[in-house]
Amino acid sequence: MKQLLIILTGLLLSGKTFSQIRLPAILRDSMILQRDETVNLWGWAAAGEKVTVHFKNKRYRAQADAAGKWRVKLPPTIAGGPHTIEITGSNRIILKDVLFGDVWICSGQSNMVHQMNIHDVAYAQEIAEANDPQIRQFWIPTLTSLEAPQNDLPAGRWMSAKGEDIRPFSAVAYFFAKRLHEKYKVPVGIINASVGGTPIKAWISEEGLRDFPALQATMEKNKDTAYLNSLNRRRPAMPAETADAGLTGAIKWFDPTYSPKGWRRINIPGYWEDQGIRDLDGVVWYRKEIEVPAQMAGKAAKVFLGRIVDADELYINGKRVGNTSYQYPQRRYTVPAGVLKSGRNIFVVRVTNNYGKGGFVPDKPYCLFSGNDTISLLGYWHYKVGKVFTPSTGNFGGGISRQSQPAALYNAMIAPVTAYTVKGFCWYQGESDTGNPVEYEKLQRALINDWRSKWGQGQLPFLYVQLPGFMDYNYLPSESSWAMLREAQLKALSVPNTAMAVAIDLGEWNDIHPDNKKDVGERLAKAALKLAYNEPVTGSGPLFREYTIEGNRIIISFDHTGSGLTTADGEAPAEFAIAGEDKKFVWASTKIEHNKVVVWNDEIPRPRYVRYAWADNPVNPNLFNREGLPASPFRTDK
Repeated sequence: MKQLLIILTGLLLSGKTFSQIRLPAILRDSMILQRDETVNLWGWAAAGEKVTVHFKNKRYRAQADAAGKWRVKLPPTIAGGPHTIEITGSNRIILKDVLFGDVWICSGQSNMVHQMNIHDVAYAQEIAEANDPQIRQFWIPTLTSLEAPQNDLPAGRWMSAKGEDIRPFSAVAYFFAKRLHEKYKVPVGIINASVGGTPIKAWISEEGLRDFPALQATMEKNKDTAYLNSLNRRRPAMPAETADAGLTGAIKWFDPTYSPKGWRRINIPGYWEDQGIRDLDGVVWYRKEIEVPAQMAGKAAKVFLGRIVDADELYINGKRVGNTSYQYPQRRYTVPAGVLKSGRNIFVVRVTNNYGKGGFVPDKPYCLFSGNDTISLLGYWHYKVGKVFTPSTGNFGGGISRQSQPAALYNAMIAPVTAYTVKGFCWYQGESDTGNPVEYEKLQRALINDWRSKWGQGQLPFLYVQLPGFMDYNYLPSESSWAMLREAQLKALSVPNTAMAVAIDLGEWNDIHPDNKKDVGERLAKAALKLAYNEPVTGSGPLFREYTIEGNRIIISFDHTGSGLTTADGEAPAEFAIAGEDKKFVWASTKIEHNKVVVWNDEIPRPRYVRYAWADNPVNPNLFNREGLPASPFRTDK
């Protein structure tokens, strides 16, 4: 009687009842379970229901508790498969094609999100030849919860890296997994929980943020529905906007029969604010007549329009052939057969810019091509403004960004999978926190400790990517918030069982999402070989250890020099700056001597401080070890 009362009380408190056995979304056909470790299987059933798991001719039993939760533990199993797992109770569930291998949580923001599909030009061969059935990914969709950790995900499935199914794979995670699979010939599973444009605080649990009072206060407010509703009520009304003139006339501006009047000349690539248009947020139409040779007429083709800030629609001969709603993706559009014609073709691009400079990002590909024929789209076009946005004086976004709130992504995307036994973590994030590098150092430590605590598997390996270079090159020593964020990431190596993949040389000045994801993934894999698999390899680039001052020279020693320091281009080490007590940095002369870097400047007789690659986007960070891994940026004037 007492046991029945407990069960009924649990059901009332939980607010849920389960008439049949149910599994979490991540326990599905084709999943990869962690080899050589005790593995959790869990789910829900009627309170008190007995559940039996059948695996490899053995039975493992559990009983659902008062809330309907149950869990069994499978013993350590060697790599391999496929296996079948059967779960029985009031109903029966059969999980097929289950493999055992190594499972990695891959998380962060957009550079971990970016799928192979987005980089299908750089990795066309890898996509065309994809045939890795033992590399599998479980993709967690973007979800938030401001209230509490969630028990489950709404849906999901495991996919193999075969054929077109490789396209949704995180490119970084895929190349990481591929390298490990090639090395150990065991299945590799990726659980990808990543969301673009998100801060680190959103990925840490409420308990993990206990040492951050301001964030604790925010979380308490966010649990108050009345408070959230009040933010929406206080939102000022949006100002009335005029219609887009390019879409309101009898003949639209993209129509081939339209006769342009009053259009002005403008260059592609480039931003319109740099070409005679002052501070315009709105819609600008671009138009150009392109001569297409007879051999391209009627054929399917591709158009590369680099990157555009912010949104765009491309029309060719009046037909819309592509559009993108935000600024970051590369514009790569397919032109269907029958659209292009011999001779004069009208290309029209409708560009919408919401804030800052609008237009076409420089130093990107702009062309039309089919087969072996390519036509450049660079040069002068003509433009006309279709719509001007009214300058805003208040916040018209309304409410809050849920995915930027503390613990919001942890609650909805991480908490539901913390019972899933894993090998370790891969983390690529930080771009959204470059304005807050001091707190980031503490938050990254908190994230590592928090996730290890939630998984309960001890000091799980935690691998992460240090931010690559981004934004304009600065040819003078300068201050940098991106450099400070990299420094915060470097300091996280003091947390035991962590490793960092340096990516300072892999960035693009004009793209926060650099195309080279393969080297990032493979550098993470090298770090994993050393940290998680105890291989006798050099898993990191050179990391600053200490320095000494001898006269007017500073002599710098590094860890992780491997078989020796070198430079990527065979020249003297670049990007070293030196200063005296006044901390006025100037470029230093350098040389590698006895596996150390010696720096000096004849104008500074008593040097005190040195920096390396200390910039948003250093011009030539060429210091490497002979294993091909770059040195991390650093400074001594903390």
